[in-house]
Amino acid sequence: MGTTVVKVTPNELKEAATYYQNYIVPNSIPYTAFFARKNGITITAYTSGKIMFQGNNEKQEAEQWQKETEIKTSEDNRLPAGFSKRSIIGSDEVGNGSYFGPLVVCAVYADKKQLPLLKQLGVKDSKMLTDQQILQLAPKIKKEVNYKRLVVLPEKYNQIQPRYNAVAMKVALHNQCIHLLLEQIKPLQPEGILIDQFVQETSYRKYLKREKNQVTENLYFITKGEQYHLAVAAASIICRAEFLEVLSQESSEVGINLASGAGKKSDLQAAEIIKKGGIELLGKYAKLHFKNTEKAIKIVNAAT
Repeated sequence: MGTTVVKVTPNELKEAATYYQNYIVPNSIPYTAFFARKNGITITAYTSGKIMFQGNNEKQEAEQWQKETEIKTSEDNRLPAGFSKRSIIGSDEVGNGSYFGPLVVCAVYADKKQLPLLKQLGVKDSKMLTDQQILQLAPKIKKEVNYKRLVVLPEKYNQIQPRYNAVAMKVALHNQCIHLLLEQIKPLQPEGILIDQFVQETSYRKYLKREKNQVTENLYFITKGEQYHLAVAAASIICRAEFLEVLSQESSEVGINLASGAGKKSDLQAAEIIKKGGIELLGKYAKLHFKNTEKAIKIVNAAT
């Protein structure tokens, strides 16, 4: 088990309290602003502005509250100098790791002249924003930039998934989003295309060979792409907003406040849906190849 401590401003401490509000548990630790548990990680926030993360892979959780979450000015050596100030297409996806809800991919073209406005609007890593902030910010971004978005609902996802594994599906969606956006902005040409990296470039290009309208030139791949260009950050916000809206609609339809992610709560909710309408009904709201489906079936069988 590791420990990581970050220092935040008073405003960032308030943001953190809002972000973790669903994970906060009572505590008697002196001088704490809040204490939370999320995915096996304990988060202790002190009134001094220090937040301590403890658990397995705690660094990844802590990273979103460190200063490096701002757009990097010192460029990664995999990107050309001054990349963050160029006119770029950035793409990202949301929903790949969530049992319920859609898979959403978005590509955004951010012209260098638009970058100051995007920053002024508050565009940054979506993990640093609450869901409410994302839902408010996404429409403002859409008014300012050219973008393309593809949404794969669970029912369609389940039809595609036997032929396309998770990586192949994301490659197809990123490529199609970028292709459509390039067509939309013609005759403008981006100075680069940055994909928030979810697989090694060699594998991406291997899967790409099976797609029509292949975009192969001027591609860059880097993890945490939202830290390197506002185009990726904007795409991640649009993706997350769409995911949340669809998940909310699906929750209303099925009469259950469907959980994001793939934890035990998802197992229990899936079991409840199976009791209502079997696997057929579950397939309208969940990605059936997740292990949650098997666990839900066991819960139902154990109860009968």
